[in-house]
Order: sequence, then C-alpha cells, then structure tokens
Amino acid sequence: MTSTEAPAPTIDGAALLDEVEAFHRRFNVFPTEGAYVAVALWDAHAHLLDCFDSTPRLAFLSPEPGSGKSRALEIVETLVPHPMVAVNASAAALFRAVSGTEGRPTILFDEIDTVFGPKANDNEELRGFLNAGHRRSGVTYRCVGDGSSQSVQPFPSYCAVAMAGLGSLPDTILTRSVIVRMRRRARNEHVEPFRQRLHEKGGHALRDRLGKWADSVRKAVEGSWPAMPEGITDRPADVWEPLLAVADAAGGMWPRRARAACVELVAAAAQDDEASLGIRLLIDLRDTVFCGIDRMPTAAILECLTAMDDAPWVDMGGKPLTPRGLSRLLSGYVTGANKPIKARPIRTAAGTVPRGYYAEDLADAWARYCPPPPPKSATSATSATPQVSGGESVAERLPGICYTATETATPDARTA
Repeated sequence: MTSTEAPAPTIDGAALLDEVEAFHRRFNVFPTEGAYVAVALWDAHAHLLDCFDSTPRLAFLSPEPGSGKSRALEIVETLVPHPMVAVNASAAALFRAVSGTEGRPTILFDEIDTVFGPKANDNEELRGFLNAGHRRSGVTYRCVGDGSSQSVQPFPSYCAVAMAGLGSLPDTILTRSVIVRMRRRARNEHVEPFRQRLHEKGGHALRDRLGKWADSVRKAVEGSWPAMPEGITDRPADVWEPLLAVADAAGGMWPRRARAACVELVAAAAQDDEASLGIRLLIDLRDTVFCGIDRMPTAAILECLTAMDDAPWVDMGGKPLTPRGLSRLLSGYVTGANKPIKARPIRTAAGTVPRGYYAEDLADAWARYCPPPPPKSATSATSATPQVSGGESVAERLPGICYTATETATPDARTA
C-alpha cells in the first residue's frame, strides 16, 4: 500500500447482520423474533463454513401449503455463497457437486417432503448424505471404476443445507437442524412481494458484503469457542455453536439476541404436523363444535365431531377419532402465545375436572389457517351451540362443563 492509499474501511458486522435481518423481514413472516435472528446468522455462517466442526441444517417446515417456506428459501438463496437449488436431486448428484472443484455449494432443498414425506419411500441414501454432511469430517463412500478395477473412493459431504417442506423430517435430520415452524400469514401480517429481477441485486450486494466481512473475521472465528446458554449441551450445542460464533464476531446486540434465540428455538417442541386433515379439524371445531362455547371437554368435542355427517372423524383408520388422535392433530398448531395447543383441565362447578380445549387457545390457528366463517343468518341465530345425535346440544348433554363466553360460572370454573 502506498502512502496515498487509504486503508480499507472496517465492516461493521453487527450493522451488516441488521441489514440481512431487515432484508428477510421485507419478504418473510417468521413465527418468532428468534427465527429472524437464527436465519440471519445461518446466512452468515455459510460464508465461514470451514471455520466450524459442523454446520446446522436450516429447516422451514409447516403443516400446510402457502405458509411462506419457499419464499424464505428464495431469500436465503440470494444471501449465501454458491447456492444450488435442488428439487428431487439424487444423492449421487449432490455429493459429486459438493466434492467438485468449482466451490462448495450451499444446497437449497425445496419440497423436501417429496423425499421424506408419508407418500415417499424411505430415501436412505439421501438421508445418509444429509447426516454425513453435517460434520466437517463427513464423507460419502462410493465405488469408482469398472468391473474388477473398481475402488472405494471417499467423497466429501460437508456443506450447508437449507430445506423447506410440509410436515416433518426424519429425527436424524431434525436433531441436526435449526427448525423454523412456518405459519400461514394472518390477515394483518403484510410483506413486500419478492420480484427476483427487482430485488435479487439487493440480496446479492448483501451476500458480497457478508463474504468480505467473513474474510475479515475468519481467523478470529476459527479460534473461538462460544459460551453456550445454560442447559444447551450435546447435539443442540453442536447445532448452535457456529451461529453463536458468528454472533460473537459481529458484536453489538447479536451475542445476546443469538443466545436468546438459541434457548427459544431449542426449547420449542418438534411436533409432526398433519396437512389438510388438520385444517379440516380446525374448521369443524370453529364452525360446528365450539360456536360460542369458550371451553369444552375432550369427550364432548369427540362426540360432536363423530356425529357430523360427511366428516372423516368417525372413521380414522377403521375407528373413531380418539383423544390421543385429537391431541396429535392439534399439537402441530400453536396458541397466540406460540405454545402447542394442548388439552387443559376444565374445573367445573360440580367439582369434576375433565380435560378439554379452550376456544382462546384455538383462536390464533383459526385466524391463520381457516377461511372467514360463513355469515350467520337470522334463521340460524337460534343454533348457536353445536348439536349431537338426537338434536340435543353438547351444552345440554353435559351441563356445567361447557361454558359460553357470557355464561355465569363459579370463580373456580372461570380461572381454571
């Protein structure tokens, strides 16, 4: 450098990550603040892959289509180095791409449910590739050559992988992943439409700056061992170590935010979701079962569901829907407080405490996944409570434990 040349300006890593997060927020609605933090850190970690012993998979999963998974993957694509969009790619094609000479790709696997979903056969070869590539030392062995001249050759498998799909993934992949449970946007949640020709350049500019920043902190990151939040050990620690190292290198508020996101996402339950059957259940619960009742015991809900004409609940694999089946279908959705919907005790004036469900717990899922309820006509106004066989309402069949929002109950019943 001559005396007239100014030194290269130092890149503010915290400000750069702020910009990456803001870019995601323009086009993506993630379920929690922690998800924005985790995804921005994951984008940056892909530029520093050789600094770590392992790389977490990033999984955008949802119970229903139209929840923004593919859009999230599109935004990630603009921010990571050497993106390779893989849909129905074979394991052989992937490990040859990773071991090639043109730079390790960041693999973006959309529609991963077509590979591991319930209608797909087990794909052990691809599962093995994704599992092996989680660690820096991971390799895939293949025979190379013809006939008797074949030899076993190791192919490096270590690479960053982001996935999007319906439902869930095999446990061996889930435990190696940062999981973002996407939800369909509520009517009051708005994002900009992503236009590739218009917005891709902005993402690429951030990507190039991330690459330059990564080069400037590479040596510091290689020698770092970030402190884990209390209780984060074993596999979750392996998953989050690279992201926390990136946050520590960036500084500012990112170390604190990263650890908060780590605790939040690790603690989140990894629940399998059912797709269209789950939405049918939510609609039936809102429009036919609850109908102004603010809490109902599980037995009453099941009685109402199985009494419905042209509904699947009376024949679920040869038997009626059970309390366990109802719990499994609802557990993939969350309350307004972002907790899985679960049965809770319903304390009654009669002194019994059956378990059941509260309308307030279902309200957020109803708003996000169900179409607007049909308008009530004057003739239907008298049918505000669900009917079971014989024309008797659930509230009449089980008095004292099905409360409407305006019904008077004892203080114990109201605070349960």
